[in-house]
Amino acid sequence: MTRIDRRTFIRRSIQTAVATSAVGCLPALDLLALPAHAAEMPPLAVRKGQDVSLLVKETLHALGGMENFVKSGDVVVVKPNIGWDRTVELAANTHPEVVKTLVELCLDAGAKQVRIFDRTCNDERRCYTQSGIRAAVESVKSDRVSLEYMDRHGYKELAIHGGKAFDRWQFYMPVIEADRLINVPIAKHHSISRLTLGMKNLMGVIGGNRGRLHHKIAESLTDIASVIHADLTVIDATRILVANGPQGGRVEDVRNPETLIASPDMVAADAYATTLFGLKPEDVSTIVAAAQRGLGVMDLKQVRMV
Repeated sequence: MTRIDRRTFIRRSIQTAVATSAVGCLPALDLLALPAHAAEMPPLAVRKGQDVSLLVKETLHALGGMENFVKSGDVVVVKPNIGWDRTVELAANTHPEVVKTLVELCLDAGAKQVRIFDRTCNDERRCYTQSGIRAAVESVKSDRVSLEYMDRHGYKELAIHGGKAFDRWQFYMPVIEADRLINVPIAKHHSISRLTLGMKNLMGVIGGNRGRLHHKIAESLTDIASVIHADLTVIDATRILVANGPQGGRVEDVRNPETLIASPDMVAADAYATTLFGLKPEDVSTIVAAAQRGLGVMDLKQVRMV
């Protein structure tokens, strides 16, 4: 199945906006214009290792390298989980070395700009620092890389075509307009959605009252994922939080699978990540809802392990 790139999607969205502006309506996002989320037998790479940087490189190499996802001149958003004022060993945020290595691979692939940000739950300055991600990103020392606080004026309400929980929501436009989005969650327990993985990580690039999404969490996250297309999902399971998520706070709740999962199919990546917690994909309602709406492949027998 042919994937439509993000530039084409944005161009079509702008054309739709122009066509509808005469009647004063926000354009409904045309899901037919979105990149194909669920290709037949999507590739899925899973690797284990203690050297985090090498682990990232080996996992991406299995998918054909970062060059398979990022092209010369692309503006890339790398979206980790930086939501909590926690240090690395507490497994509440994405491992800083995973983020750093992905950024370096994007630069090597020719990215014009790499932007990193998250809408945090705790104070953003403390989260960026305590997570180790600030130091990791700054160590790259490139004027093509920016670790940013999210601009409160950067959100725009967009219609969600076919939404089941919501028919519109506020989205952070730098993500929508980027050429590429690399979604980099950490795998961990969540008290409401059971697990927080790739789909849940997208909550970090939306506005509004995010607490409302938890009332119908499966359909809400699927609505959001139907608008925000991730070109690549890389799930950090170098260490995972198995209880008291998503914030954690106890080393006793952390396990160390030393694993990385990557796929252009976010649903497939999330599905595999459930197995690290002794679960099955069908045990997590968000994965089931996304698969039912055709956003990806949940059945691990239908993915191509590479």
